[in-house]
Amino acid sequence: MAVGSNDCCPTAGQEDDRIYESVKYYYGKVLSTSKDLKTSACTASGRPHQLVMDIIKRVPAEVVDKFYGCGAPLPLGIRGLRVLDLGSGSGRDCYVCASLVGPSGRVTGIDMTEKQLEVSRRHAAGFCKEVGYPESNMTFVQGHIEYLDKAGIEDESVDLVISNCVVNLSPDKARVLQEAYRVLAPGGEFYFSDVYCDRRLPAKVQKDEVLWGECISGALYVEDFRRLAHAAGFTDPRVLSSAPIEVHDAGMRRVLGNAKFYSITYRLFKLPDLLETLCEDYGQVATYKGTIEGHEHGYALDDHHFLETGKPMLVCGNTAAMLGEGNMSWLAPHFQVVGDRSVHYGLFDCSGSIASAQPSSPPAVCGAGSCC
Repeated sequence: MAVGSNDCCPTAGQEDDRIYESVKYYYGKVLSTSKDLKTSACTASGRPHQLVMDIIKRVPAEVVDKFYGCGAPLPLGIRGLRVLDLGSGSGRDCYVCASLVGPSGRVTGIDMTEKQLEVSRRHAAGFCKEVGYPESNMTFVQGHIEYLDKAGIEDESVDLVISNCVVNLSPDKARVLQEAYRVLAPGGEFYFSDVYCDRRLPAKVQKDEVLWGECISGALYVEDFRRLAHAAGFTDPRVLSSAPIEVHDAGMRRVLGNAKFYSITYRLFKLPDLLETLCEDYGQVATYKGTIEGHEHGYALDDHHFLETGKPMLVCGNTAAMLGEGNMSWLAPHFQVVGDRSVHYGLFDCSGSIASAQPSSPPAVCGAGSCC
């Protein structure tokens, strides 16, 4: 790490500050609405669930217009949970979660851009009054997502961390993951969408300020992301959905060459005593109860684990943990998991014959280290 200070060789701290200021300028002053973006990074993951869409229709127009996310990292069935949104921006996802968690739940948004926070705060009380709450269940704080501690977010104080196309904008993604892990309660989850690349980007691309603002320069090589997740304690990252990103600007395409970008929604569970580095077979069976509104007929844990309501499925130890083994996961009320880890049968077969994929998904193949 560089030390000292001069214009030619900035320190790591100076480089971080440059990125912060560039991002704040781009999202605070350059962009007026999502229509000003030069790529599809903020619109790549398709249509959210209809229940989410119905809530978005009730969110104030100013909040929606200044939303720059790249997916819909908004799980259903979260009533009563404590939610933290990293890089909440104008607050659209916080408003949706405020409706989903109900008056007994809490939603906190953290963002470093004051102009975005002004928008999110302006409408919060009115929205909560409209949905029938006695008071607002939303709080918005200014801060950096790498330093949740400095923003007053305590250890194990939230059940669900979400983020929508923001982690790529951070100059210290390892610390973002470490902080997310720290603030999650055991059994909680980091459920988020972001931009990833099929390779490591060259330095000249990483320093392009417009490409940073467009969520391209900061895109992690997907395998590097998995390594950082493992190091933070998220042993088994699961992909829920993935979509290619289109770069519309011809000049950007020339700079980026053959690099391919994707919007991916990941699920990272904090289950420190249960998750293993490989999919192990303990003969466990999980059954979905059909109790999550909007998922009455089945539930997709990830892109190749779809559990039909009432139909038992043989699952690996990690999947059993995520679905509620030991009643630790926040999903536990919605699943019945039968079996324990007293007998081990070797590696779990993730070839697709056992782990049912959704009808439109290709057969699952067990990756190096997990079911995803």
